[in-house]
Amino acid sequence: MLASLINTAKLHDIDPRHYLSDVLERIVSGRTKINQLNTLLPWHWKAACDGSEAKIAA
Repeated sequence: MLASLINTAKLHDIDPRHYLSDVLERIVSGRTKINQLNTLLPWHWKAACDGSEAKIAA
């Protein structure tokens, strides 16, 4: 399962170490509720991060 997450992150041009550390931190801290876990999928996570970086740059 871990290899699948790492390879999926790589396919979406995401640094797997950064992705996994952020996702695990969000789950453990409670920032992401159980009904919002789909937002942590690599393709949703990247879109959210790209959007937040665009807001910071503006």
